[in-house]
Amino acid sequence: MADVKRMSKRTQKAQETRRRILEAAFELFVRDGYGATNLQDVAERAGVAFQTIYFVFGNKRTLLKELVDVTIAGDDEPMSTMDRPWYTGALAAATAQDMLRAYITGTTSVLERVAPIGKVLEGAVASDPEVAALWPYDIDPRYIVQEATAKALVDKPGARADISAQEAADLLYGLLSPQLYLLLVGERGWTRERWERWTGETLHAQLCAD
Repeated sequence: MADVKRMSKRTQKAQETRRRILEAAFELFVRDGYGATNLQDVAERAGVAFQTIYFVFGNKRTLLKELVDVTIAGDDEPMSTMDRPWYTGALAAATAQDMLRAYITGTTSVLERVAPIGKVLEGAVASDPEVAALWPYDIDPRYIVQEATAKALVDKPGARADISAQEAADLLYGLLSPQLYLLLVGERGWTRERWERWTGETLHAQLCAD
């Protein structure tokens, strides 16, 4: 029993250290940029030894990848977006209108987290081409999520009969993008409420029958 408790405490401490490093990296990458931030800066901000970052993450590229993945998910649980309760709950809605409303609310929460780190990632790829190789996908994972969402939506009561799943996926992919969110909310100063209302009204007009 004592060994189990000691192991539990060690595991908890390791998780806390990991979170502190990720939080420090997020702050510095967003403030100073990926290229201008070194691991010593991250270690000092996190209050850990420089070697600890190498032990936990290996290098700065791996740290960035973990940060992006955790930021998208909202936590460090090994669960894909399409398995998350907010997503499965939205797809379980009875009508296209209800599904779209719940999906936009859930997606907006993701965009709030992702938009700042997305800008960091663009700068990282520009300064270090090997960063792009950290996500070796033939298709953008965000599009895969939007495609699955669109397929579910067009089969719901209240969906437009003349809209295809592919067109719906394209509209979701374009309007619920980090780039557009960052432009309107980050640069133009829209509130979250205005963003949700506008995307809801726009997508409702395009995807729903009434």
